[in-house]
Amino acid sequence: MHEPVMVAEVLEHLAPARGGVFVDCTVGYGGHARAVLEAGASRLIALDRDPAALADAAVGLAAFGDRVTLVHADYRRLDAVLDELGIDGVDGLLADLGVSSMQLDGPGRGFSFRRDEPLDMRMDPTTGPTAAEAISDADEKTLADVIYEFGEERHSRRIARAITGARQRSPVSTTGQLAEIVRRAVPRKGYSRIDPATRTFQAIRIWVNRELEELDVFLTQAVRRLRPGGRLVIISFHSLEDRIVKHTLRALQAAGDVELTIRTKRPVVPGEVEANRNPRARSAKLRAAECAA
Repeated sequence: MHEPVMVAEVLEHLAPARGGVFVDCTVGYGGHARAVLEAGASRLIALDRDPAALADAAVGLAAFGDRVTLVHADYRRLDAVLDELGIDGVDGLLADLGVSSMQLDGPGRGFSFRRDEPLDMRMDPTTGPTAAEAISDADEKTLADVIYEFGEERHSRRIARAITGARQRSPVSTTGQLAEIVRRAVPRKGYSRIDPATRTFQAIRIWVNRELEELDVFLTQAVRRLRPGGRLVIISFHSLEDRIVKHTLRALQAAGDVELTIRTKRPVVPGEVEANRNPRARSAKLRAAECAA
């Protein structure tokens, strides 16, 4: 089961006990949303681009009735969603940019190499190319750049060469095929804590879902939607995401269009107890900001 990360820290910085309208821009399976509602949020707008996650969130949050509005949408459509709902400003926004355990481990999604299944990886399976289609269409340089940039994989050129060579013989259409190609391409030097395919799978997932594209645009939208005293909380799981969040918030603060206070000079990370209980929380970093009252 998916366990939401840093719930206590989210509530501390989001402060839903004040009441008001809050937006969970990546509701997932509803763990953070439930905590925010139980803590006192008057209304919650819940967005997600994964229809399966949204359906589960609807079940989990049904007890809150009309205090919850569920919307199938990418968080980067925040302005459009709020306009369609007739909401000018909000008291808090949360975005957890991580992929949930249920997405990673769920059958048929193609995120994980733990089982051999169609290579999909789309968070929203109703739109866009699958990972298999993206790999099929990309040239070797593009693949190498993606694997290096998004996976920080130093063997990216070897892996890209191996993928393009393999697809000349037959399409790379399953997670098992891709994982085996990567494992054969990566030199083995003693014991490694992670599977050699891990960084490549991460890179392709980020690429297929455009996870870093327009993140700065979303943050700008979010900050400008905050009412006086409104708060923004962002949880990232990758150094590239965290860097964008940090620099964008600083740029928005410096621009002065909105009087913004950054509440976290350094990112908040999970405590030792949570990190030991939930290993996937270990890479989480939380940053928060507040609009002047």
